[in-house]
Amino acid sequence: MTNITRRGLMAASAAVAALPAAATAKPKPAAAAAWTPDATTVAAMIRSREISPLEAVEAAIRRTEALQPTLNFMVNSDFDRALDAAKAGGQTGPFAGVPFLVKDLNDYAGTPTRNGSAGSYGAPPATANDPWVDAALKAGFIVIGKSASPEFGYLPTTEPLAYGPTRNPWNTGHSTGGSSGGAAAAVSAGVVSIAHASDGGGSIRIPAANCGLFGFKPSRGRLAGNTGLKVIDLSVNHVETHSVRDSAAMFAATERTDATAPYRPIGFIRKPSRRKLRIGVLSASGNGRQPDAEVRAGLDSAVGLLQAMGHQVSETGWPIDSARFGQDFLTLWSAGAAMDIAAVSKALGRAPDRSMAEPFSLAMAELIAKAPQGAVDAAIGRLAEASAAYDGWFATFDVIVSPVLAKPPVPLGYVSGDVPFAVLSERLTDYVGYTPLQNIAGAPAMSVPLHWTADGLPVGVQFAAKAGNDAMLFQLAYQLEAARPWAGRKPPVFA
Repeated sequence: MTNITRRGLMAASAAVAALPAAATAKPKPAAAAAWTPDATTVAAMIRSREISPLEAVEAAIRRTEALQPTLNFMVNSDFDRALDAAKAGGQTGPFAGVPFLVKDLNDYAGTPTRNGSAGSYGAPPATANDPWVDAALKAGFIVIGKSASPEFGYLPTTEPLAYGPTRNPWNTGHSTGGSSGGAAAAVSAGVVSIAHASDGGGSIRIPAANCGLFGFKPSRGRLAGNTGLKVIDLSVNHVETHSVRDSAAMFAATERTDATAPYRPIGFIRKPSRRKLRIGVLSASGNGRQPDAEVRAGLDSAVGLLQAMGHQVSETGWPIDSARFGQDFLTLWSAGAAMDIAAVSKALGRAPDRSMAEPFSLAMAELIAKAPQGAVDAAIGRLAEASAAYDGWFATFDVIVSPVLAKPPVPLGYVSGDVPFAVLSERLTDYVGYTPLQNIAGAPAMSVPLHWTADGLPVGVQFAAKAGNDAMLFQLAYQLEAARPWAGRKPPVFA
């Protein structure tokens, strides 16, 4: 990898002054020769004393202050504590001293957890860390703040009505995806080199696809704090990154090694495998429609690359009734919304109106209130069957390749929480159909930035495997990264 000097890292804050501040910045051609320092590189510079943790944190704060007005990726800063921690030093672990963001759905002691909702205005600071956040701190990160999320993490865009939209660095009129959109915007724009993300239906993979990043969703039960092993235990924590090695190193740093862990640890996967894989190509979305032309072009290009690598590639279709699955997943998602709205009601002492919760969240809660008795349990039973069918897919294939989304990054407002429920449900069915099955199955999947549209928007390609086969996906990711490097691509809004 190209070397970067202290001057190169610290100059980022000065260079940012020339960035466009307009809310509709247009894409420009990527600089092919440019290079983005990943967290592994920054950590190595700190270890070698080429830079100090304080210099790294100060630079990240300056980049935040410069780009936050344009991108709105952060909902709560914690600069003073970050500077104090950097001055004190003493961080240990593979990422000691590296600046970091925690997603606003997870507790970080001393800061409020707002969940992207007006219902949490005035919430007191968390008194303890989420278990995964504890593991991240043990890896050596210094947290500079909380990244933006849609309300309760439900939508595949980061446009919380309470805090305003997070804008995509590749075109600020378009969505970053969600729910880890604040994290993805910050990493894509070079504010931080790595940031916390979580995925309950595609929420690591979708922002990675929209922002030109590598986004890996681990198997259920693999990482710290992820002890639930049922179909309903959808969400897992990990990170948004530029490089495969950052994601793999963070996976190793937060991997469960306790006696009750469902899988043997894989450690730090550092290189590709020479194994030739049986790869199934899934093109149709969950509603049976083909993706947009640019997305299909990205998938076809990825298939050609896989064939050139010597992998065995063939077409496949969904192993489940995907239309029924989509309805059942919405039922389960809505049951979660009903619990979140109930919690807001308890905190407020009254039922929230649209000033305290978004129309989509309220509509999902209402959907459950009107559902027949036993509807949620019946949906969960069918989702368990879908999980078993997913596992059966891998008697024939090692990996399934598909789009992440049916469209390139959509304009802001297309799937926001104030779109009428019937319209929004139809749009979601059309837009997001490739990612939720892996959450139900507890399986690993990744979005790899292999394609850009003619007008400069990123399009991720998804690779998924059977539960527990995380190592195989990392090994494939290294192959893809070497064959078609993406680190040199930078968005128009970049530090």
